[in-house]
Amino acid sequence: MTATWTLQRAVAPETPVIRRVGTEAVWEALRLGWRDFLANPTQLIFLAVIYPVVGLLAARAMSGGAVMPLLWPMASGFALIGPVAALGVYELSRRREKGLPVSWRHALDVRHSPALPSILALGLLLVVVFLAWLGVAQLIHGATLGRAPYLPPVADVAALAERAFTTDAGRQMLLWGNLAGFLFAALVLVTTVVSFPLLLDRGAEGRAIDAGTALRTSWRAAAANPVPVALWGLIVAVLLVLGSIPLFVGLAVVLPVLGHGTWHLYRRLVAR
Repeated sequence: MTATWTLQRAVAPETPVIRRVGTEAVWEALRLGWRDFLANPTQLIFLAVIYPVVGLLAARAMSGGAVMPLLWPMASGFALIGPVAALGVYELSRRREKGLPVSWRHALDVRHSPALPSILALGLLLVVVFLAWLGVAQLIHGATLGRAPYLPPVADVAALAERAFTTDAGRQMLLWGNLAGFLFAALVLVTTVVSFPLLLDRGAEGRAIDAGTALRTSWRAAAANPVPVALWGLIVAVLLVLGSIPLFVGLAVVLPVLGHGTWHLYRRLVAR
């Protein structure tokens, strides 16, 4: 599909109108996200957030123990709450779009948004999803590697990785774990593809909407644009993996670029 058109349906006056777009809108959003990042680099902010988390995970990895099997679910699961971390980036793109002054300090202006209560409510929902993912990952480990009586407890990450790829129980864990992770990631994608930017945008315009409306709008946008939204999810997944190699350094660039790109994708999916 090359043209965008407003989805024709009966909606309440206060309900945001969804557009249908083609995959070219996804690539354009990514291009504009990169442009915004170059104009206002925020990598130092993200490094300040990423490396304390990475340090904690590394410390737990070296100490071994019962938390060891959850290290990868914890590291990968932080992508589930990534939309919350990107709120400041959305604000930077919004200000740049409006022609307002932009500096990294404006990323903190989110705390003054009229939509902050709804934003916090959605953020809490993502935290619940993240905790649910960890619970499911623990159950999967317990039902596969955890039930193998011939395998002693692992002492480090290398031993856990070797066991995951070289044993039948480990391969079952990878299969079911990746399937569950995909479902959780898909849930977060369709829930947040436009919800957080929408709340921030409408709040700044004095047309604040509630969290429920933002959620329903995000689901409607995903349902009306399954291929573009799926492509965006694939791009996010690939860039997050690439950004994690080596030592998560690339995430300091990947995360803000994806945040800016999400804003521009929202602008194409939801009419003003």
